[in-house]
Amino acid sequence: MTEVLSVLRIGHRPSRDKRVTTHAALVARAFGADDIVISTRDPEIEKTISSVVSRFGGRFEIRSGIPWNEALRSWGGTKVHLTMYGTPFREAMPKLRGKDVMVVIGAEKVPPAIYQMVDFNLSVGSQPHSEIAALALFLDSYFEGSEDTNKFDDARLQIIPNSRGKTVVERGDEIHQ
Repeated sequence: MTEVLSVLRIGHRPSRDKRVTTHAALVARAFGADDIVISTRDPEIEKTISSVVSRFGGRFEIRSGIPWNEALRSWGGTKVHLTMYGTPFREAMPKLRGKDVMVVIGAEKVPPAIYQMVDFNLSVGSQPHSEIAALALFLDSYFEGSEDTNKFDDARLQIIPNSRGKTVVERGDEIHQ
């Protein structure tokens, strides 16, 4: 059985964090996570991310309105909080690979209870920076730089890498540039 990697986004404020939380969900999907759980209900983000999944493929799921403490308590695997404080994340990685992992990323100030509820508080750099950067670095390291791009084989739209311009292939159509 393949491990499950879930991302828990806590403290999302729809009026302020919509773009950042959307980017966190997009990074989670593109870098190999199976789903994202958002503690605050936000149907617009659910709609946006579901649209990306329907066009660009994969089996990524998004759920919002799940209280963070409920999500953590019900998670049966390892719980990891990405922060500026704690064990350097690369040191902990060998203990995490191959296990079901829930990765917690914050928006506003993280409640102190989270530090106690998780199995690992992992620092991704010991300086203030974006939770999106922390998530991307963590996922890249967890999957050892080999995110499974085959999981997007069901995509309606596929981006073809090229050094200049944009090349998009739509299933059943010719290449669009």
